Amino acid sequence: MHKIEAAAELFNGVGVARPEVEDAVRQLLVAFGEDACREGLERTPERVARMYDELLAGYRVDPFELINEALFDVDYEEMVIIKDIEFYSLCEHHLLPFIGNAHVAYLPKGKVIGLSKIPRVVDLFARRLQVQERMTRQIADFIEAAIHPYGVAVVVEGVHLCSKIRGVKKANARMVTSAMCGSFKENEITRSEFMDHIARDTRSVLI
Repeated sequence: MHKIEAAAELFNGVGVARPEVEDAVRQLLVAFGEDACREGLERTPERVARMYDELLAGYRVDPFELINEALFDVDYEEMVIIKDIEFYSLCEHHLLPFIGNAHVAYLPKGKVIGLSKIPRVVDLFARRLQVQERMTRQIADFIEAAIHPYGVAVVVEGVHLCSKIRGVKKANARMVTSAMCGSFKENEITRSEFMDHIARDTRSVLI
């Protein structure tokens, strides 16, 4: 598949039922003590295979191809912030979901990224088997490599089902991770401005 087509597929909500995944799911059902051929489970391996193909689509897309036509030369050096970007990912330790919001900022140095591309970049890295710490770093590192800004900041807030429904069973626990590069790491005022922006609820103003 062409990389641009693969990038489009990442966001169209359609998964492919891969036979090897179907077989693995069928074996799991049998291992659980189920009859994989009964009516309610007969098509479950196919459905689960499609689901994983959709949820893990980030492996098939080159992030540079994803943004390749959306880099613009702009005479603007003030902070750009995209906040409250919803994401859904799978924890690599238990294959259970973790979900939340990402907040991304950068200080452009002659180039900006098209607005819709930042949420797509977040989705791309989220749609892999992940740990939140690594995902946060990957988003920041990619933006830094793509446009070489004066600085990048990423904060991710996530709720992890692996700690919510099993193990310690802490329903209200949230995980917050951050990655700071350049001016956001070196300049406390810049970092504080970003943190103030993401702490402020502007939704009522925009509606």
